[in-house]
Amino acid sequence: MPETLTVDELLALYRTIKTIRTVENSLTRLFADGEVPGFIHLSVGQEAIAAGICSALGDHDTLATTHRGHGHVLARGLSLPHFFKEVMGKAGGVCGGRGGSMHVADMEIGILGANGIVAAGIPIAMGSAVAHQTRKTGGIAVAFFGDGAMAEGVLHETLNMAALWKLPLLLVCENNGWSEFSPTSQQFAGTLKGLAAAFKISHQQLDGNDVSDVALATRKAVASLRKGKGPLILECVTKRVRGHYEGDPQKYRDADDLASLEAVDPVARTQVLLQEAGATKEQVDQVDQEVEADVDAAIAQAREDSEPTYESARQDVYTLNI
Repeated sequence: MPETLTVDELLALYRTIKTIRTVENSLTRLFADGEVPGFIHLSVGQEAIAAGICSALGDHDTLATTHRGHGHVLARGLSLPHFFKEVMGKAGGVCGGRGGSMHVADMEIGILGANGIVAAGIPIAMGSAVAHQTRKTGGIAVAFFGDGAMAEGVLHETLNMAALWKLPLLLVCENNGWSEFSPTSQQFAGTLKGLAAAFKISHQQLDGNDVSDVALATRKAVASLRKGKGPLILECVTKRVRGHYEGDPQKYRDADDLASLEAVDPVARTQVLLQEAGATKEQVDQVDQEVEADVDAAIAQAREDSEPTYESARQDVYTLNI
């Protein structure tokens, strides 16, 4: 009999998905109002991947993410106040306001960092996998990357080393069909399945907007990795709702493509899963209300937080030769 998720498990996953969606929608407004410095890249439509993958991770596991990494760090457990303060450049942010949207990190909960360079988090995660293996921590490392990274040589090098050393490395591709402003088919001549086969690495393609599919597949992958059976690839097919960056008008996208996004929305699809599992409307509404309140409170805290001082901004950047 196939494994299924309980109502409580689905409710927990839905809370994560709804939190990410509410945060990202809030950032849209905050960015438009000038309260978020720099660029932001939103993960609207891809929330089920972050929720499903991170639900299977343990306390000692680590992850490295991308420029579109808000969902991953929130699903991993980064607190909302620390997150908003960081993205809004406040002193109380998890990185003191110096990392911002594209460089959120929290070593205390295994977040090795988001990264503004395409594919740059992949070898960082591999290094963490080497550390887990060497130290016998029992932990695994996760590398999130987009399909735009498939043409990057550092991914190929990582696959080679991870396969040779049987590293506890889970490579998660969020395949949303786009590499910045171009279809992935115009950026990479092969397939991730074919690339995995070249290095004899197990590859599985998932419906990235079905949180149950992602969560259950990740449980099995993590169990295999903890047994020392070597790296695995999960390719999660999804849709990018917002543009490459916030403010991108997406004139390069077909109108039919944009119109079809609602049909695969992970928030609505998880609500259907909850209904089929026996959850009540009151349970779902309660999650929605609690998430909205938590996000509003975190934004209010961030707005009240102080700006970083010049002295704090210089810390860990320069050293004095004495």
